[in-house]
Amino acid sequence: MQSQVLNYSTAKQDDGTFRLDAEHYQEKYLRNQKQLLDFGAVPLHSMISRPVMTGHTPSKKIDSYYGDDVAFVKTDNLREFKITGGFSHRLSQKGNEIIKRSELKKSDLIITIIGATYKIVGRSALVRAEDLPANINQNIALIRLKKGYSPEFLSAYLNSDIGKLAIWYLSRQTEQVNLNCREIEKILVPKVSPEFASIIGNKYEDAVLFEHESRAAFLLAENLLLAEIGLNKWHAKHQIAFVKNYSDTEQAERIDAEYFQPKYEAIIEAVKAYKGGWDTLGDLVTVKKSVEVGSGEYLDEGIPFIRVSNLSPFEITEEKYVSEKLYAEIKQHQPKQGEILFSKDGTPGIAHYLDVEPRKMIPSGGVLRLKSKTNKTNNEYLTLVLNSILVKEQINRDVGGSIILHWRPDQVKETVIPILAEKKQTEIQTKVIESLSLRKQSKHLLECAKRAVEIAIEKDEPAAIDWLKDQVEV
Repeated sequence: MQSQVLNYSTAKQDDGTFRLDAEHYQEKYLRNQKQLLDFGAVPLHSMISRPVMTGHTPSKKIDSYYGDDVAFVKTDNLREFKITGGFSHRLSQKGNEIIKRSELKKSDLIITIIGATYKIVGRSALVRAEDLPANINQNIALIRLKKGYSPEFLSAYLNSDIGKLAIWYLSRQTEQVNLNCREIEKILVPKVSPEFASIIGNKYEDAVLFEHESRAAFLLAENLLLAEIGLNKWHAKHQIAFVKNYSDTEQAERIDAEYFQPKYEAIIEAVKAYKGGWDTLGDLVTVKKSVEVGSGEYLDEGIPFIRVSNLSPFEITEEKYVSEKLYAEIKQHQPKQGEILFSKDGTPGIAHYLDVEPRKMIPSGGVLRLKSKTNKTNNEYLTLVLNSILVKEQINRDVGGSIILHWRPDQVKETVIPILAEKKQTEIQTKVIESLSLRKQSKHLLECAKRAVEIAIEKDEPAAIDWLKDQVEV
C-alpha cells in the first residue's frame, strides 16, 4: 500500500478547489503537474473562445427530434483522435435546434467527461468536416479555441500520456469517474512555439490524409466486387407494397413484411446468378462462438475484453479488461492469426481480419471467430465481402424489425458469398492490404505526434523535432 503525507495548506492552495480525495494527490499526478508547471504550462481557459460546455439529450418521447442526418455523438462514438460511426441515434434538424448551443463545428475538440473507468474519461478528438453535421450529449464536453491556437497540437497533447494524467488529476471517482466543464478549463496545457505547434499540426494532417486514402482504397475494393457482381449501380429501394405467396412465408418461417422486401431478394439473386458461382459462409469457414464474462468481471486494466463497439475493419480498440486469472480459465477463446473476428449482435456485420498474431484478448459473446476451411476465398477478400453491402443487406433482412439487433449463428452461416475468380480476388486483396497499410501509417503518425509532444515537455522542442524526423523517415 502506498501512502504520503500532504499538508492542509497544500491541499487548500492546490488549484483553487479544496480536494480531500486521496486519488487526486497520487504521486504520478503531482509529479506530472510539477513537470507541466516547470515547462510553463497554462490553464486551458486562457486559450478558449467560449466557456467549455456539454451537450444534452433531447427528449426521446418526441419522435420528431430524431431520425435525420445529424450525428448524435455519445461516449461510445468518441475514441482517441476520432469520432467513430455506428451512432445509436441521429437527430433531426428540429432535435438539433433544441441543443444548438453545443452543435459542433470544424476544428472543435470534444472530450469525454463521464465514464465507468479512467480509460473512458478524457478521450478526445478533433472535429473534422466529414464528421458534420453533429452534436453531443451530456457526457461529452466541447472545447473551442481562440484563433491563433492549434487545435491539432491540443488534440495530440490531450491524447498523450502527459495530457491524460493532467485530465485525470482533475477528475474524481464516485460511482463513475467524472469531470465538470470548469475543471476541463483548468487543465494545464504546455505553451510551445508556433513552429513546433505547426509541425505537430502537419503530422496530424498527414495522418488524416493517409486515413482518407485508406478509406478510398477500401471503397475501391468494394466497388471492384460490386462491379463484378453487376451491382455497382444498384441502390436499395424500399417498396411500400409487394406480393408474396403464403408458401414463401412457410419456407422462410417468417411472416414479417420487412423480411420479404424485394431489395433483399435482388441482392441474393445477384449473388446466386454470378457466373463464377457462390457458396454459403458456413461452407467456407468454421464458426466459433466467443464468451460473455459479465460486467462484474470488468477491470480498469488487464487482458482486453473485446466487445462489438471495439471492432472495426481497420483496428481493435480497448475499453474493458479481465484478469489474468479469468483469461487462463477461458483462454480457448483467444483469437489466432488468420482468423476473422465478425460481429453478430448490436452492430452485426463488422469484420476484422487478424493478419498478424494478435495480442492477448478475449472477444465478447457478440463476436464470432471465423476461420477459412477451403481455398475458394482468400482472407482479405472474404473480409471485404463481409464488410460490404452484399452482406449488410442480408443482415438487414434477417434482423429487421428487432429492437436489439441479434444475428443468429445459423443465419450467419447461411449468408451467401460470391466466389470470384482467383485473379479478381487477388486484385481486391491487394487493395485491402493497401488500405490496411495506409491506416497503420496514419495511426503511426498520430502516435508519433503524441510522443513528440511528450519529448518537448520532458526535454525540449529541438529534441522532439529530431526524434519526430527519425520516426517519420522510418
